[in-house]
Amino acid sequence: MAKMKAVQISKPGGDFELVEREIPEPGPGQVRIKVEACGVCHSDSLVKEGYWPGIKYPRVPGHEIAGVVDASGVGVTIWKQGQRVGVGWHGGHCFKCEACRRGDFGLCKNEKICGIAYDGGYQEYMIAPEEAVVALPDGISSDEAAPLLCAGVTTFNSLRNAGARSGDVVAVHGMGGLGHLGVQFASKMGFHTVAIARGGDKEPLAKQLGADQYIDADAVDAAKELQKLGGARVILATAPDSKAISSMTEGLSPNGKLLVVAAPGQALEVNPITLILGRRSVNGWPSGIAPDSEDTVRFSARTGVRPMIERFPLQKAAEGYERMISSKVRFRVVLTMGR
Repeated sequence: MAKMKAVQISKPGGDFELVEREIPEPGPGQVRIKVEACGVCHSDSLVKEGYWPGIKYPRVPGHEIAGVVDASGVGVTIWKQGQRVGVGWHGGHCFKCEACRRGDFGLCKNEKICGIAYDGGYQEYMIAPEEAVVALPDGISSDEAAPLLCAGVTTFNSLRNAGARSGDVVAVHGMGGLGHLGVQFASKMGFHTVAIARGGDKEPLAKQLGADQYIDADAVDAAKELQKLGGARVILATAPDSKAISSMTEGLSPNGKLLVVAAPGQALEVNPITLILGRRSVNGWPSGIAPDSEDTVRFSARTGVRPMIERFPLQKAAEGYERMISSKVRFRVVLTMGR
């Protein structure tokens, strides 16, 4: 049997292990992907530390995968050998639960998560259910496409479903791995884009990425500054700071929406009067399914939205993960295969 390199975790809290495995064969309804790039996401800590219940170890993390179709199992007809594809967080659905029966596959009760339910992209070849596979367009490299299948689809898909119209004030709270993409998408969608972060040093980058205005949350009350603009129709919360996110509700316009995509560990504290008097709301958004990822990458390829990435070879996955988890990366780590 042919062999491949993979990076696995053998137990909760264990080290990354570079191992040699047999190249897996796709079963019915499955696709084998020759991985070219895989993003390193903060959610990979769920596997590394064992935070997600029921993980079977050893497990290969990774849910920001870009590559090409290498082989298909029985019954697969839409994916062709050599086709550029990827896989994101949403790694498949059951088609049978109430959400699936209503076509809401993203809320499948039995959702599979790539890199958690089955081995992900920290390896040279991986297997995915055909419904989880994402077609990638030409005009964008695999290295740049990979993070768009998690951080990208989360920000793009949440913003396009938030109810704001072109010209509305949309604020992006945070300028990290999610936020630097959120600013780009908001700008390209035609919103009056306001970037909010801590420190004046981030202003040049925010403007470079398309922000019309920048608010330094260390220097001023960000919510009050938003109210000077009439309030924000949408505030996309990408910074994992519950206290800071909670304060953003005061910056919403009437009928405004605080859209939470960051996942801090503490509860939000929101003044109900603020919500009631202005018909304001707080919503969450959980990424998207394969067609949403396809829309994200096509939009990015066409408009020039790109993640800022740092590349590491597969054998340096541990170093790349540490760069990510320490928040030193600007702004996404991507593992590359054979380069």
